Parts: sequence; C-alpha cells; structure tokens
Amino acid sequence: MPAEPDPDEVATAPLWRAAQAFRLVTLLYAVGQQIASAPHYTNQQLSWVLIALMAVWSGVSAVLLSQWHFRDLARVRTAVVIGDHVVVIALIFATRLIADYDWYHGHQTLPTTLWAANAVMSSAILWGPLGGIASGLLIATAVITTRAQWELDVWRDATAPVLVSVGLALGLASNTARRAQEQLQRALRLTAATQERERLAREVHDGVLQVLSYITRRGSEIGGPTAELAQRAGEQEVALRVLISEQGHRADHGGAETDLRPLLTAQASPSVFVSTPGERVPIGRFEAREISAAVAAALANVVQHAGPGAKAYVLLEDTGDELIVSVRDDGPGIRPGRLAEAEDQGRMGVSRSILGRIAAIDGTAQLLFETGDDGAEWEFRIPRKQWR
Repeated sequence: MPAEPDPDEVATAPLWRAAQAFRLVTLLYAVGQQIASAPHYTNQQLSWVLIALMAVWSGVSAVLLSQWHFRDLARVRTAVVIGDHVVVIALIFATRLIADYDWYHGHQTLPTTLWAANAVMSSAILWGPLGGIASGLLIATAVITTRAQWELDVWRDATAPVLVSVGLALGLASNTARRAQEQLQRALRLTAATQERERLAREVHDGVLQVLSYITRRGSEIGGPTAELAQRAGEQEVALRVLISEQGHRADHGGAETDLRPLLTAQASPSVFVSTPGERVPIGRFEAREISAAVAAALANVVQHAGPGAKAYVLLEDTGDELIVSVRDDGPGIRPGRLAEAEDQGRMGVSRSILGRIAAIDGTAQLLFETGDDGAEWEFRIPRKQWR
C-alpha cells in the first residue's frame, strides 16, 4: 500500500512535474541538435547510441521524479538526482569520443546545455538554492573542461551563468512552495482546532456552565452554609468561561508579538469583569507582560483597599494609534494625596508596579478620580506606533 505523501512532497509536486515537462522539451531539442551535428562527428554510430541512452534515461527519471506513490520517496528521488548528474557528466565527457578537438572546442557537447540543466533543476527542487547552485557549478565545470575552454573565452560563454541562475531561481521557488504549504497546514490545523473548540464550548455551555450558574444563583438565594458553595461555583464558572473563550488564542507560535487579550481575561473572577475587543490585539511581548502586571497590581489594590465586596472592571480599547486600558472599582476610592504619602513613606507598590511599568513602555498611567461613591479608576495609555 503506497505511503501518504507528506506536506513537503505535496508542496514540490507541481515543480517536479513541470521539470519533467521541461525534460521532454530539452530532449527533443537535443535530438534535433544531434541530427544537425551528426555529419560532423568522427563516430556517428556511437553518437546515436549515446542519444538513445539519453532518451531512455530521460523517460525513466521523468517517471520516477514526477510520482510520489513510493514507500521511500525521498531516497528514490535522491538516487535519481544523483544518477542524473552521473549520466549528464558522463555524456558530456563522451563528446570527446565522437568528435575531434576542432568540433567540441567550438560547439555544444553531446548533451546540450538545455538538457544538462535538468540535473540542476532536480537538485534545486530537492535541496534548495544551495543545491541548485552547486549542481550548476559542477555541470558547468564539466562542460568547460570537456570543451577545453579554460582560457579567457570561458568568461564569454553563457553556460555557467545560465546553469547557476536556473539552480538559484528554482531553489528559491521550491523553498517558497514548502513555506506556503507549511502555512496552509498550520491554517488548516487552526481551523480544525477552532471548530472543535466551538463544538466543545456549546456542549459545556449546555451542561456544566448552566449547572454551575444554577448552583451559584440558588446557593446565594438560600444563604447560610451554601453561600460558600455558591461562591466556589461562581469562581469555577468564570474560570471555565475564560478557558473556553481564550482557548483558540493560547497557542504561542513565537515571534515578536502576542495577543494582549488572553493576558487580561485570565485575571477575570466573580468580582473582576474583563471586556476586550473581538479581534486580536497584537503587541510586543515585553509590553504585553508589563501591561498585564500593571493591571494585576491595580486589581490587587482593589482587593486590599476597596473591601471584600468591591467589584472591579477592566476595559481594553484599541484605537489604532494607542491602547487604552481602564481598571475601575466601585469601592470608596483613594484619599487625595495618599499615593504621594505612600511613596514618601517608602511604599513603592503603586509607583513601581503600576506607574513604573507603564512608563517603561513609553505609556502614561493616570488616576482619573480618587474619591466618591464611584470608587477609583486607573487609565493606561500605550502608543501603538512602535509595533505597527
């Protein structure tokens, strides 16, 4: 039973098939060149035998390289490409067996430059641009050596530049095809994961979340010992909702940017409500960590100073030019001048954990209001220009 093709083989399959079509065209050209050049050869019979071998090898290699239904395809293609070079170089040097010096010194070798380029193309597809360039240099060296052109005339001959350029161009194309296939596979996996997450979210919502919500509501209504049970159920409900909503954004694929939303929504709880945009909010990784830590510090101050029943609200806005993060609570607020007093007393929690972090990423942190029944509200503004 044939093995399933891997993504790398799928990506380069069109290139392999196009290369074999080129092989057929160059074979026809080589046969035409043979018909025109045979009268000038000293051994015409041998030249036709070599052309027949060239035609047979072209058919065999074209079939092997254009298919992927082999159990060990990589090894098969490697062997064929190496064989391609052996055949091409052997035919190049065989030109001296069928023609005299005056002919091969001033004309093409028996396998013409176009047909010899097939080995370069195969190397480029299999091994990339470096393999293509190395193959082009190898075959160009064989051609120049056979034709005894190691003099100034070699710099006026197009054989080496053409072969090296073919190897470089097709090698870059094969690498691009592989990267495109990898991105496609990653997108397909992400789509499948998203669909599975949505399916699980529906099932969880219809079952577990509804039960937790019911326990929270009824436990609060009954009161007494069940109030603690209601509180625990509420915490687990919020945690489960965050997990479901952010599961699609948890994967870290590296790179210079990350999505800020999961870092903020992870801090949600029954007393902390987080609202973020529906689309990704990309930002530098260091900046994202600093913003998340500043929000965490502001929420810690709510727990410590606003009382056990206080609620906090975190809002993330992306205006395009800047990010605006608001942390607001419904506690008694902060006494005017209290922050300056705390800093003078050596208590650096706010100045370092909040103001210092936001300032480190070229942002501004402002306490909008400090007293009153509406509690306190921090507003962080971080410019986006450095990530755009």
